[in-house]
Amino acid sequence: MTHPLLRAEKFPYRDNSLNLFRLILAFLVLFAHAFYIVGRSDSPGFNGENLGGWAVIGFFVLSGFLITRSRFRSDAGTFLLHRIARILPAFVVCLLVTAFVFAPVALLLTKGTFDGFLTTGPTPLEYVWGNLFLHIDQYQIGESLATVPYPNAWNGSLWTLYFEFLCYLVVWLLGGLAIYRRSIALVASLWLVSVALRATVALGHTGGLDEDFSLFVRLVPYFLGGSLMYLFVERRGIVPLAGILAIPAAAALMVFVPVLGGPLAAPLLGYALLYLSTIIPQPSWIAHNDVSYGFYIYAWPVQQLVLILGGARWGLAVYIVITTAVTFALGWLSWVLVERHFIRLVRGPRDRERESVESTSSVPTSAETTTGT
Repeated sequence: MTHPLLRAEKFPYRDNSLNLFRLILAFLVLFAHAFYIVGRSDSPGFNGENLGGWAVIGFFVLSGFLITRSRFRSDAGTFLLHRIARILPAFVVCLLVTAFVFAPVALLLTKGTFDGFLTTGPTPLEYVWGNLFLHIDQYQIGESLATVPYPNAWNGSLWTLYFEFLCYLVVWLLGGLAIYRRSIALVASLWLVSVALRATVALGHTGGLDEDFSLFVRLVPYFLGGSLMYLFVERRGIVPLAGILAIPAAAALMVFVPVLGGPLAAPLLGYALLYLSTIIPQPSWIAHNDVSYGFYIYAWPVQQLVLILGGARWGLAVYIVITTAVTFALGWLSWVLVERHFIRLVRGPRDRERESVESTSSVPTSAETTTGT
């Protein structure tokens, strides 16, 4: 009889705690950024990356896993529509809220007047338009953040979304190839190529391409590492002992191997997180509500505004508690009022009927909802 630690189990897509893990990762981004926003330079981290950077890496690994599953279960048009609906509406609302709520309040508190709000560049409209298509070209809005320790940056987290969407497009294109769907070796080879590109860029060889290329090369190995884990887990399932061993193996690479430790650890990190999501429970209200995306996109502007309001006067720990509570509230509103509605809007009647039937026998997690399937 096979020992329980060696018994492979199918990954429970509708009964896992990936929502909880993504929310924890989003909090780690807020935590890391808090140090910089209050004017400190000692944000904790390891191996040349702060905790926020490692949390983003975790996001990309899990996203690679879930988005690859979504592509394999959807036709090209449906997949792309779902991805746009999942990422863009809440992003645009965040831009509008930042430009026309957060920024004027900050200007009033720091300058005592709204004078020049609509005319001093970059204006609120320039901020929204300049960032509307995910590529962040404008970080400031007039003089609304001219006096804070981290000046003229209303959202230092949004830049990753452009590269996240580029990774979606990579899977969108590759997912149309039958060999990509069948061959673990091919996906593993693409991941290894991405790691090699990361090493090349780290050595300063960019081929004359711009910073966007370097940033994409920096992040795509994590996404492809998660994609590789999807194919592996679909065929082999989750083996508890392998999941247990993947945790220290990924940690060792991430902590001790410079530059390439993270990219090389990506598949192991994905496997470890997937395994942990099967044994660590999450509250049902988190299972039904994916607040992590809203939390991520609102954290930085909340931190800037709370700082202006004096929220850091009681120390960093209290500041982090306050900003976490406010950010979670906005993330919840983003999910309830924006994200959830657009997800449902783009789903066809067949998807809604299937979800209704499945909900009578199992509890759907928003981690599955996030895949757009």
